[in-house]
Amino acid sequence: MGVPSDDVVVIQTGNRPGEPCVITVNCPDKTGLGCDICRIILDFGLYIKKADFSTDGIWCYVVLWVFPHSSSPVVRLSNLKNQLQSVCPSCTVSYYFFQQTTRPSSSAVYLLTFVCLDRKGLLHDVTKILSELELSIQSVKVTTTPDDRVLDLFFITDNMDLLHTKERQDETLKQLHDVLGESCISCELQLADPVYESHRGIPSLSPVVAEELFTCELLDKETLSQALSPDMTKLKESNVTMDNSLSPAHTLLQIHCADHKGLLYDIMRTLKDCNIKISYGRFSPNIKGYRDLDLFIQQKDGKKFVDPDKQNALCLHLKVEMLHPLRVIIANRGPDTELLVANPVELSGKGRPRVFYDVTLA
Repeated sequence: MGVPSDDVVVIQTGNRPGEPCVITVNCPDKTGLGCDICRIILDFGLYIKKADFSTDGIWCYVVLWVFPHSSSPVVRLSNLKNQLQSVCPSCTVSYYFFQQTTRPSSSAVYLLTFVCLDRKGLLHDVTKILSELELSIQSVKVTTTPDDRVLDLFFITDNMDLLHTKERQDETLKQLHDVLGESCISCELQLADPVYESHRGIPSLSPVVAEELFTCELLDKETLSQALSPDMTKLKESNVTMDNSLSPAHTLLQIHCADHKGLLYDIMRTLKDCNIKISYGRFSPNIKGYRDLDLFIQQKDGKKFVDPDKQNALCLHLKVEMLHPLRVIIANRGPDTELLVANPVELSGKGRPRVFYDVTLA
């Protein structure tokens, strides 16, 4: 009827220090599975050295060679395996019967409140602990008083869905007390007020700021490009092409671009939101700061991309997402400077993992 659940995801550690872990996923296929896998890999702070994946439309086989990022906390491989298995379709016949009606339940939101003395790096230290505990940050409210005290409100969810237990809550509070030390005045964890849920979908950006952050014209505005990074010239050398001559049933999508953290996730997220089917793919290792990705793809109806307008639209969309996975604006607000970092969200409602972790680290 399928393969045993323990064989759906297999993680093999390197034989020697410095060798990558090899992650193998073998399960029924679904549109967007590659995106879901890459998102978890990124969420655990892992860097994909190379990847191979193939599917016949019913069953898929994925192999990833991964390393931990230098700034990443310790990776719990057993938890990584559980998270990967959670996004894989069931290997039994019941999957095909119930796949249209089953919906994952959303995790409960908890409010973590702590008051402590302010110090450099405090926000990142707390964020790092939450990341190590596999707690996802939904939103944060930070207040610093004139007497250098900090009141921080973290709205979090638990990737392990265990935060309702006393043991999990005690572990979280203990690790936070350990990192905050004697500067901690109080630290509490409780279920968030239901009012929070009703405000989660309300946009916090004004239409003017949102347009500046997410407009596709950022690709062609040299003044903005120069302000973003001195390496923008290298980033702009991305090349996305489509070829219909090599397969009777699939379009070959070829991508050559500068490497960055989460690159494969950004590509897979874009293709998932466009309902594009991937039959075969190869993600090559980093060569002098650049990556190559070959994908054999089909449209949602199983047909090739033959319309030039559709080809151009997809190529432009991919270039924008690869060039600007994060959108950054720095502006003066009276006596203060405002740093605004935003990123696109999947149609499923999931945002890019570890953005707050990376921003506070920087």
